[in-house]
Amino acid sequence: MIKITSCNGNFDREPLLAPFGFKGQYIEELWQTIALMESDKGHIGLGLGVQSVLWSDPQVLSTFGSVGGDNIMCLLTNYALKIIEGRDFHTPVDLIREILPEVYGYAKQVTGLKGLKETFALNALVPVDMAAWMLYSREKGLRSFDDMIPEEFRSSLSSKQEKLAGIPLITYGIGISDVVKLAEEGYPIFKIKIGSDPDMDKDPNKMLEWDKKRLKEIHDALKEMHTPYTANGRIAYYLDANGRYDTKDRIMDFLEFADSIGALENIVLLEEPFEEDNLVPVNDLPVRVAADESAHSEKDVKERIQLGYKAIALKPIAKTMSMSLLMAKAAADAGIPCFCADLTVNPIMIDWNKNFAARLEQLSGMKIGVLETNGAQNYKNWRVMQSYHPCSGSSWTNMKNGLFHLNDDFYEKSGGIFDISQYYLSRVKRQS
Repeated sequence: MIKITSCNGNFDREPLLAPFGFKGQYIEELWQTIALMESDKGHIGLGLGVQSVLWSDPQVLSTFGSVGGDNIMCLLTNYALKIIEGRDFHTPVDLIREILPEVYGYAKQVTGLKGLKETFALNALVPVDMAAWMLYSREKGLRSFDDMIPEEFRSSLSSKQEKLAGIPLITYGIGISDVVKLAEEGYPIFKIKIGSDPDMDKDPNKMLEWDKKRLKEIHDALKEMHTPYTANGRIAYYLDANGRYDTKDRIMDFLEFADSIGALENIVLLEEPFEEDNLVPVNDLPVRVAADESAHSEKDVKERIQLGYKAIALKPIAKTMSMSLLMAKAAADAGIPCFCADLTVNPIMIDWNKNFAARLEQLSGMKIGVLETNGAQNYKNWRVMQSYHPCSGSSWTNMKNGLFHLNDDFYEKSGGIFDISQYYLSRVKRQS
C-alpha cells in the first residue's frame, strides 16, 4: 500500500494563438493544472492536466463563462487532492475508482447541473491521476512505462510502433492552402471538424450543406496527393462531428455525398456523429464509427460497441490514464481498436499520450500508428512550454515530416514521463 501524506496544486494560464471553437463556443486560453503528492516514504509524484471545459461539458462554459468554468474545474482538482491526503492505495486505478464518485458528486453540487457529464470530473482528475502514477512508479522502483502498467492491462497495450502519424486538427476556419501545406509537409491523416453552424441558427440543413461543401473543397485539394502510410496510398480523413447530427438519415446523406465525390474510401474514422444520449445503432453506416465524448468509462465502451461503434478514442490526457486503461481493456476484449486523441495538451502530456498510442494496434487503413496532437498549432508560447519538458530537444519530442519517430531512446526513457519537470515542480513545491 502507498500512503499519501500531503498534496498541493496550482495552475498556469496559457494563451492561445487564436480563439478555439467547439460546438459554437470559443475559448482563448487553456489552464494547465499541476498536482504534487508525497508519500510517507518521502517519494513525490508530479502530475499535469489541461482543463478543457469547452470539450468536457460545454454547458458549464455556457452557464459560467470561460473563467468561471475553469475556476470550477480547478476547484475540483484541489478538492480531489484534499480528500486523498492520508489515504492508502494499491494502484492509481484503484485510487481513481475510489474517488471519482465523490468528486463527480461534488462537481454536480458546485455547478448545480444534474446532467453534468462525468467527463468534466475526469478532466479535473487528470493531474491527480498522473501524479499518482509517478508516485506509484517511484515507490515500486519502476522506470519503464511497460513495467508501470499492471499485468491485467498489458495485453491491450502490447504493440511497439516505430512511427506515429501526427494528426493535425482541421477546424472550420483553416484555409485550404494551409491544409495543402500540411499534406506537403508529410501528414498522412487529418482530423476534420464537421457539424458547423454557419449562420449560428442551429439549422441542421444548413449544417449538412456546409459540411458537404467543406469536404469537397478539402478532398479536391488532396485527392491527387499520395502517402506511403495508408493502405490506399491517399491522405486519410478522420471526421469529427462532435455529436452535431440529429438523425441517421442526415449523416447517411453526408456519407453518400462523400461517396459521390470519391472521398468515402479516404474516411478511416467518423467520430461521434450523434449526441451521447442518442442511442441509435451505427453498424450499418459505411464507415468505421468511433466513440469519444460518449465513452466515459469501460461500461460506456461496452454500450457503444453494442450499438455498432468500431473504434474508441482514448484520452489518457483528458479522462485519466487509469480510466483509459479500463476502457482499452474493455475494447480489446471485444476486438475493437483504439487510438489516442488530443486535448490540445502541453509537450509533457503529449509524451504520456504518446506512450499509450505507441502500444496500440494500427487502425484499419493505416500502416503506422496514429496520435492526434495540435498543441503546436494553438498555443502562443509553445516553444517556451517545450523547454519545460525534462527531455526537451530529444528527437522524439518533435515531429518530422508529419511523423513522430520512436527510437530506442524513446522507449528506454519512456518519453521522459518519469522525470520531474523543474519548472512545474517550482509552481507547486511548498516553501520550507
